[in-house]
Parts: sequence; structure tokens; C-alpha cells
Amino acid sequence: VTVYRMLVLHALGLSSVLVTRVMSTDSKSQPNFVVIMADDLGIGDVGCYGNDILRTPNIDRLAQEGVRLTHHIAAAPLCTPSRAAFMTGRYPVRSGMDNSHRVRVILFNAGTGGLPPNETTFAKLLQQEGYSTGIVGKWHLGVNCESREDWCHHPLSHGFGYFYGTPFTNFLDCKPGAGSNLLVDVAAVLSRINQALALGLLSLVALKLFGLASLGWRPIGCLTILCLLFFISWFSVFGYIRLWNCIAMRDFKVVQQPIQLEMSVYILMEFLCLNCRNQKKPFLLFVSLLHVHTPLFMTKGFVGNSKNGLYGDNVEEMDWHVGQIVNTIDELGLANRTLIHFTSDHGGSIEEIRERLGDCNGIYKGGKGMAGWEGGIRVPGLFRWPGVLTAGRTIDEPTSLMDIYPTLANLAGAHLPQDRVIDGRDLMPLLEAKVRRSEHEFLFHYCGNELHAVRWHPRASDSVWKAHYFTPVFSPNGSGGCHQSGVCPCWGTQVTRHSPPLLFDLSKDPSEVSPLSSESEPDFQGILAEIGAAVEQHRRTLSSVPQQLSWRNILWRPWLQPCCGTFPFCGCHEESGSEG
Repeated sequence: VTVYRMLVLHALGLSSVLVTRVMSTDSKSQPNFVVIMADDLGIGDVGCYGNDILRTPNIDRLAQEGVRLTHHIAAAPLCTPSRAAFMTGRYPVRSGMDNSHRVRVILFNAGTGGLPPNETTFAKLLQQEGYSTGIVGKWHLGVNCESREDWCHHPLSHGFGYFYGTPFTNFLDCKPGAGSNLLVDVAAVLSRINQALALGLLSLVALKLFGLASLGWRPIGCLTILCLLFFISWFSVFGYIRLWNCIAMRDFKVVQQPIQLEMSVYILMEFLCLNCRNQKKPFLLFVSLLHVHTPLFMTKGFVGNSKNGLYGDNVEEMDWHVGQIVNTIDELGLANRTLIHFTSDHGGSIEEIRERLGDCNGIYKGGKGMAGWEGGIRVPGLFRWPGVLTAGRTIDEPTSLMDIYPTLANLAGAHLPQDRVIDGRDLMPLLEAKVRRSEHEFLFHYCGNELHAVRWHPRASDSVWKAHYFTPVFSPNGSGGCHQSGVCPCWGTQVTRHSPPLLFDLSKDPSEVSPLSSESEPDFQGILAEIGAAVEQHRRTLSSVPQQLSWRNILWRPWLQPCCGTFPFCGCHEESGSEG
């Protein structure tokens, strides 16, 4: 570990001149930003949010030395739409980063959908203000639009000056032998169709050979070619998912194909050396961790360390990564000039239970994929900035992941876009205790592009009302999750529509156990009427935009496939730099 720490300090490459410059400058004049986002981390899996089994001392330290938000809400319960909202400060429905069908995330690197080029990320705003910007880790917001190297959705087209990580995500297919969680049922149906076609074709040939079929050989040959094309088309997609999707890139170059899951260490090293590229600029570093998304891969030193199986080991390795980042910032004298933010993209998965023994989403009902229930969207929210933010403060006001956008922009001196609705709010007045109340009176909770719930925090009340218009039908019944489908759907027979909506007061019932009624809440109808009026006003601010996650945009296209080598013979590994 000592050798590793020396490597990290050397890799950061910040000279003593920079440290002197930073320490002698006003701490709030274009500060540095380190944004750390975990993947699928449940709020109940962190010590400072109530977990007394998993060890997260470094994340807990951020809470002790900074501000802890207890009512921090993701704009969506799945990776792609939540991250789109986080990056742009806008509900994903405004950018077309949600949809009306089953798949609500980027499915392939070689699809055409992704974060639209006309969306302005906080990285782009900061880059325009002279910041050095970089992202390491997961992107999952698309790569190309029309050609293999147009890079229209790539991080470097969205304000980042440097990228090292995976343009997709970490999922079961990336670990040999771990199984698959990418349209497994669709692949199975296609396989059965192919088997039926092959059986029918063989039967037709046999009948022809025995003189029992009058069909000529030419039609049979054409049918054979069609069957082969069908087999090649589906097998080339589902049979090579690891090769197509599990890749690592440095900027525009594919450097690992397939990805080596040990790259989490490389990601940390890349984070720590990013700023050496321009030592005279303030920096934004977005550390988009692969932890704790399945397949829960970790380095050998952490296997068996926790009391909670692979999931606990993965959480504790993630915490160690956070510690390395924070310690390096501190040792270089950058603490007072650097705002560090730690969060998760959404709640933990209820359905991925094979290696999960932690508390997951704590006292909150539901999980990943569920837009209404708190467990799917309530996430950790920690901010540390010594000398600016009071250490050890806790804020219970409703806040949103979308708030990071205007917060960073205002601190950097950037102007927010005036040609679009920005749904996030600047958090600094709340974080600095200059105001007591959140600027969010209403928050809207979308599942796909269906509005499932609305949260209302009246200006003159401590109550936080939440109305559920739809809730998922759990399968099996009473399980708390959608185990038969893997992720809870947003519509159709697998959701329950509530009329009148289910109503809870989260200030008194955060676990959403006891829905209110006109008998238990005298102002029941008035509350629902206020929320309904807010929904109508919100809908008037929406406009029709292209659906980035439509089937047409997310399906695999071979001509868009990122590849090191000659397609389809892709393959390389960063350490050797070899191809094929």
C-alpha cells in the first residue's frame, strides 16, 4: 500500500508551485470539484446512513467533515436516465433520455441513442470557464450517432477534456461465467425461433430427398440462406456481447476489448493523474465508479474482507477508493480549494440478491428501477469543503441529483443556459446554512416517461407529501421486488394505477407503510388538488423531443461498433498495447 500511495502522489503530478498558488488564493474563487458517483449503491449500505455492519470509514469521514443530505433524490431509478439528468440538471424526459417501452437504458455501445449533442452538461459549462475537465469510470450515455467515429454522444463531445473508462457499464456479461442480464428472455426466444427454423428446414430437405415434397431446390437454397442470415444476426449480437459492450476507452481510443474487470485500480490511478495535464487550471474530476454494480468484481486483497459476502467486499473496496482520492487531495494541500461530492446514481437493486446481504436501501421501500418508492431514488448525498462548509451538519430538506448542475456552474462563475428549463437548484445557500429551506417545492418522479409519483414540500410546512399515481406489482407477491422480470416495469398489467393516488407524509412515514385517506388526513383532497395542479403546470413546460432510447436507437449496429483492430476481429489490452 505504501508503494501504491507513492505512485498516486507521483501520478497526480501537481507541483509545489501549484499547491502554493492554490493555498494562497481565495478558497471560493473557481474551486476544484471532485464528484464521486457510485453505481447501484443503496443508501442503507453506508455507515453514515445507518449501516452498522459494512465498514465505510472513508465515506463516513466525508459526512463527519462535511454536510450530509438525508433527503437526496435521483431523477430516475436507472443508470442512463439518472446520469443524463445529473449531467444536465434536467429531468430525462426533457432530453429524450427515457422511453415508453421496457428497456430504459443504453443497451449497446453500437446503438445510435445517447445524450443529445444539444444538451449542455456541467462539464461543458466548466470547460468554457477555463476548467480542466476529466471523467474516469462509467459513462453509459452513448457513443456514436451515424458513423463509427462521429463521437456525438462521447464524453469528449460533452465537455470533458479527458476520458478513461467504459462507455457502457459493468454488468454480468463482462465477467466470464457470471451469466447474462441483457435481454436474456429475448435471446432465448430468438434461439428457440432459430431452432424451429433449422428443424423445419431439415424436415423440408428430408421430404425433398425422399420425393415427398414438390418444392424445387432453389427455393430451399434461398430458405437456407435466410435461416443462416437470421442465425448470424442474432448470434453475432448475443453471442459476442462481452466483446461488443465490455470495453475500455482512453479518450477516443479503445484500449481494452474485452475489458479487464481489474480496471477499477486503473480508474483510480487515472483519476489521480488527470490534473497533471494542465497544472495551472482549476479542475473538475468526475469519478464514476463501477462499484457496486454486479458482477461485483474486486481485487484479491478485498475478497473475504467483509462479513457480507461479495457485495460487502465490493462496498468496502469502493470505500477504500474514496479514501485514496480524499487522502491525496488532502496531502497535496488542495482540501480547502476542493469541493468533494459523493453520491449514487439511484437506489440499490432488490432483484440482484445472489450476493447481497447488506441492508441495501435501509428503511425505504423498493429499489432500483422503481421511480415512486423511496428505495429506488433516495441516495447518499455528501459534500465536503473544509473552511467553507460546516463539518458534521445534517440537512433533511428534499434535494435532487440535478442540483449539482447549477451548484457547480454558479461556483465556477458560469452562466446557466437560458434557452431551456433547468430543474436543478443551487445547493450552496442550503449547504452554507444561509437558508433553511430547499428551493424544491415539487419533485416529479418518472418511470420511463410515465409520471409515477410527485413530492410536495409546502413552503409553510415541515411535511413532505408524496402522491403515487402508479406503483409496481411485485412478483412474487409480497417480495418487495420484481424478481420475475428483473426490473420493475413502468406500465401495463405489471403496475397498479391508484385513483385516488396513494398519499404519504414522508416526514412522519418515510418507509411509506401507511397511506393516508380523507379519514386520517383532514386536508386529503386539498393536498391532492395542489399536487395535481403542479403536475399540470409541470407538463406545460415539456416539449416533444426525439426518443433517444427507442428500440430503433438502442439496437446494435455493426457499423457503429467501437473496435480496436479490424472489425469484427476486435481485441486489445492496454498493458501490452497489442491488438487482435
